[in-house]
Parts: sequence; structure tokens; C-alpha cells
Amino acid sequence: MPKYLAVCIAVGALLIAIATAEDPYKFFDWNVTYGDIYPLGVRQQGILINGQFPGPDIHAVTNDNLIVNVINSLDEPFLLSWNGIQHRRNSFEDGVYGTTCPIPPGKNFTYIMQAKDQIGSFYYFPSLEFHKAAGGFGGIRILSRPRIPVPFDEPADDFTVLIGDWYKSNHTSLKAILDRGHKLPNPDGILINGRGSNGATFTVQQGKTYRLRISNVGLQNSLNFRIQNHRMKLLEVEGTHTVQQMYSSLDVHCGQSYSVLITADQPGKDYYIVVSSRFTTPILTTTGTLHYTNSAGKVSGPIPGGPTIQVDWSLNQARSIRTNLTASGPRPNPQGSYHYGMINTSRTIIIQSSPGRIDGKQRYGLNGVSFKPADTPLKLADYFNIGGVFKVGSIPDRPKGRRLHLDTAVMGADYRTFVEIVFQNPEDIVQSYHIDGYQFFVVGMDGGIWSESSRKGYNLRDGVARSTIQVYPKSWSALYVPLDNVGMWNVRTEFWARQYLGQQFYLRVYTNSGSIRDEFPIPKNARLCGRATDHHTRPL
Repeated sequence: MPKYLAVCIAVGALLIAIATAEDPYKFFDWNVTYGDIYPLGVRQQGILINGQFPGPDIHAVTNDNLIVNVINSLDEPFLLSWNGIQHRRNSFEDGVYGTTCPIPPGKNFTYIMQAKDQIGSFYYFPSLEFHKAAGGFGGIRILSRPRIPVPFDEPADDFTVLIGDWYKSNHTSLKAILDRGHKLPNPDGILINGRGSNGATFTVQQGKTYRLRISNVGLQNSLNFRIQNHRMKLLEVEGTHTVQQMYSSLDVHCGQSYSVLITADQPGKDYYIVVSSRFTTPILTTTGTLHYTNSAGKVSGPIPGGPTIQVDWSLNQARSIRTNLTASGPRPNPQGSYHYGMINTSRTIIIQSSPGRIDGKQRYGLNGVSFKPADTPLKLADYFNIGGVFKVGSIPDRPKGRRLHLDTAVMGADYRTFVEIVFQNPEDIVQSYHIDGYQFFVVGMDGGIWSESSRKGYNLRDGVARSTIQVYPKSWSALYVPLDNVGMWNVRTEFWARQYLGQQFYLRVYTNSGSIRDEFPIPKNARLCGRATDHHTRPL
């Protein structure tokens, strides 16, 4: 779509908003390019947004309409996805392979999204190929509307902290390793806001309190975050206000976002910010700096140590994170007003990882199915009733013990049902899973194999609601999910090499009502590709 057409759409949307007193519109114009970056001291080809690595933050307020015009100046197709943004009734804008046509080189696409009934800390990232290993990510913060009470005083400042493991190799080289059927080597280091050791600095004033929004945007490793001589008060997890407990360090698993408060209550000097990998050999560590404006000296002393391979420590911390039932969410009603533990589930879905080799190449899957992309985005095929692209039920809702095989895995589910999802991890690594389009209630996690008797230990009162969940080695994690968002939603591992090699599927939440109250029609500016090329969106 030509850039002038995107501008016309944006201006039209603004005029409609003014005429109908809709929620505010915010406009972003992003140019995606390659550029040289040196995060670990060697030159690499990075993905920049408006020349920035990481990309610019999105600052929004609940219910804001976000108009993001993305110009693809790369030499290959590109998409951005929005980790944790629910896209209510509008999975067309999710920006993953199964919902949105890629933006061709030299072209643009304008995402038209709404932060509908959401608050909290999230991030965006490039979803195609192995672009995530080159950058293209940035923070998203959604603030509460002015009249909605927030359960803490306004901080002196609000910092985005993007942490993640990193390779010195270009993303094209890493992709080539995977395409040849091999596993990736271990990452080379860890970045804080795109910088290696001693590169990132956050400046604070003595006695003031600051908010840090910490997101693990990396490719595979769980990370521990800590600040020398400072404790952190946990505030919010992926859109849910939490019970405000103090932590000396915090495990942030791949794809997860946490929000904490720190107070600059120590003597005026500089302090280490430390991020280290968890459950790995060797342990990767990087540092940044918390700089007091009245600092009398640079960072000193040993780098504060943290947990390394202790699973029980991390499990106990995860269980301690609970919803603040009395705090308002996006609306002025307590987060605990939705009594999820009193609703009967209508279905139990058990998802188990299954590594294996197919045609001599390394693959990964779920319930015995390794995802194989089709030639048309699944949402477009579904919307236009194009046959032969995918089959609902091509992945079972429980592991069957069958040999790993390729398929375009789609699981069907009915709109407005209330389901239990159990992620079972038989492997020796920590895994992390994300469900697009939803927040789910974390009701339990433990070691061993899940069974119906495991429900006796569920937290049915104040389990945290989030969109990304970790599953510890040879363990399980259980979720309750109200399927109240019609669409085609990606369920994936956040271990990105595994995602690329098939450890994902799509959940088709369906209703036959045909009402726009349940699902929006296809966007007017949607790109059409594959077998949908000759179809038409609504007229402008």
C-alpha cells in the first residue's frame, strides 16, 4: 500500500475519532532498516526502527487507538507482532505468520490497533524468519486512565529495561544453521537495552522512587535481574497489578514482562545492575549501572551473585506472585471481581513438547505435531473460506505418543467456553509459552506429571493473570482461560529456535454468529497474499 494511502487512512481515522468522540488516536511512523550494531563488541547487521536499536517505545493509555505505519526497507518480507496486546476481536492485526500477510520489501503496512481494556508492560518484536535475533524490538507501556486509581504513588520516572541473550553471529547465519537441521550453539552474551556489559546506565536522584519495566526479549534463556544493594517491589505482571512484595532478585523467563519499583535510598554512588542466565552452563552475566546524580564514585566491589541452577528457588518465587485483588485494572473495579476459581471448566487441553528429527533434520513440536507453514495466512483462509490451507483438529488436544510429524497445526475451540490448559514439560530445560490474544490465570505449577488430582493444589483465588508462562524441567504449569476473544491465535514457545522449527500451533476460537460484536471484519487496508490474493477487503 502506498505511503500516501496509509496517511489518508490515518487522517480518516482521526476525523472519525473527533466526530464520534472515540478514544484518542496515537500515530507512529516507523522505517525498518538494516544497520551496523556492536552490542558485544563486534560489528553485526542489526534491524533498526527509525535508526534505533532497540526500537522506540510505545506509550499509550487504556483504550488508546494505535496507528503504526511500518515501512519495510529491508530486502526481505517483515512483520512486527505485539507481545501481550490482546487485539480484542481483531486477530488480523496480530502480526504473526498465521494472521497477517508479510510486508514486502519497499512496501508498508499500517497496523490499526486498540489497547482495549488493558494496562501494563509489554513489548513488540519481529515475528518472521529469525529476525528477532537481529533486533527490531521495543517496549510498550499502557498507563491507566486518569480517573482509575493506581495502587502506588506516581514514580519519579519510568524506565524500559529490555534484557535478553544475544549472539555475535548475524541472524542470517543463525537461520542457516537451523535450516540445515542443526541446533544452535549457546548464546554469546546478554544485553540490557541493546548494550553489553557496562553499556546501559539508568540515572536516579537520591531518595526518589522509580519504575522499571523489565521484559525478557531474548531467544531462549531465563534471566535473573538484580540491583546491587537495592530491593525491588513487584507491582505488575503483563497487565495485572500484583501483591506488592519485595524481592532481592527476580527471575524473568523468556517472553515475560515484570514491573517493579526501586527507591534510591542508598549512599550516593553508582551500583551494579546485573542480569545473569538461569539453568545454563556456563552462566552468562552482564552488568549495567544505576547512577545516582550525587554519585561520589563508580561501581565497586564484587558483582552481586544470584541464583544459578536452583529450580526450587525459582518455582517458589513464581508461586509467590499473586494478583492484587483490591486494585483496579483497566476499569474502576477490583481485579478480584472476576471469580475465575468458581467457574467450571468445560474442557482440559494438555500440551506437551516433543523434540525429534524429521527427514534427518532437527524439529520440535507440540503433541507430536511440528508446525509447517502453509502458503496463505490461516486467518485469511478462514475468513474467505479458502479450502486446503489448514484443517481444524490437525493437532490433538492431548499428547498421543505418536511420532513427530509435520502439519499446519490448528486446534479448534468454541467462543465463550472456559478451558483448562496444562503445559507438560518432559524435558530437562525450562520452557516458556505464550498465548496471543489472551490473559490467562496461572492456577498451578509443580514437578512431575500432571493428573486430575493435581487440581487439589490449585490457586483458585488470586493466581496472577498473564500471557506468558514458564514450565520448569520435568514439570507442569496449569492455566484457566476464558475464551472470550474470537480469532486465530498463535500458541508458541518463546524459545525462538524451537518456535522456528515447529514448536507452535494456532488456536481457532470460533463462533458462527457473524456479528461484529464478536469479531471485527477484515481491515480495509489488509494485505492479501497466497491464495487470498484475488479476494477483496471491504471498500474504502
